[in-house]
Amino acid sequence: MNLPVHDAAVERAAPDGRGPVLLRPPAGGPGGHAWLTESRSRIDAIVATHGGVLLRDLGFTSVSEFNRAVQIFSPDLLDYVHRSTPRTKVGGKLYTATEYPADRSIPLHNENSYSDAWPSRIFFYCLVAAERGGATPVADSRAVHRRIDPDVRDRFERTGVLYVRNFTAGVDLSWQEVFQTEVRSEVEQYCAAHGIEYQWRDHGPALTTRQRCQATVRHPGTGEPVWFNQAHLFHVSALEADEQASLIESFGIENVPRNAFYGDGAPIEPEVLEHIRDAYEQEKTAFAWQRGDIMLLDNLLFAHARDPYQGARKIIVAMA
Repeated sequence: MNLPVHDAAVERAAPDGRGPVLLRPPAGGPGGHAWLTESRSRIDAIVATHGGVLLRDLGFTSVSEFNRAVQIFSPDLLDYVHRSTPRTKVGGKLYTATEYPADRSIPLHNENSYSDAWPSRIFFYCLVAAERGGATPVADSRAVHRRIDPDVRDRFERTGVLYVRNFTAGVDLSWQEVFQTEVRSEVEQYCAAHGIEYQWRDHGPALTTRQRCQATVRHPGTGEPVWFNQAHLFHVSALEADEQASLIESFGIENVPRNAFYGDGAPIEPEVLEHIRDAYEQEKTAFAWQRGDIMLLDNLLFAHARDPYQGARKIIVAMA
């Protein structure tokens, strides 16, 4: 399968011709792990140029087969530390996709772009496809960057994004789950290493953290600028209106579980957040999962999301 890497006419996973390139083992040839091993350099080249691939018809039906496939490309996987969402480890360094109510969508985002450390690649494996819905939409982060108004981009690039998290028992994720430890000194060591301000508190939230991070980055391979932050997702306005009101009434706006500001601490205007969300929406594309699919994304070049769904759904994730 000698796909021309720069051919704009290559087959795409999504019906609108955008998103990851769709690849299948050739009929009559080696399939599964043998084909992946043989095709690794070509797949790597396509990911570097197009940002992602959807690998289909590999014949995989188990997590162990997915793990073996991931090892072909990225033998050194990452643990999910400094978490933003609940996940369950399913073995080794493989995790469930974000465990969030099935009737809710998860906005487009690049993994760990709220942090100063992130995976360069992310793998998704469809172990069980939803009966209805449950797509993993994606958006080209280069195109999102181009859609952002230059004045908005300029302010974010000058200031960065400030993420504030308040850890209150029984609300959102606990600090123990986020930092994967029960030991306060280990939290403090992690925060010191990553430039996170922290405050243990006797009243209200047990812990408050503040971290200023990038709004955009340049891809290390291509030099292209990409929109790379989660201001639109961390900001309290990302919640449903009734959930926002309940949290603010219960804890006060300064103590909501998470919020985002310009890097200098100034509030982000509602119209700016809506403009950013609209930029993502304009670039969003999606395909229907089939059991056994593997999607490999360059985490800087593609943001990903999740659509609501009905029935069972199980997507397994690895980060490298």
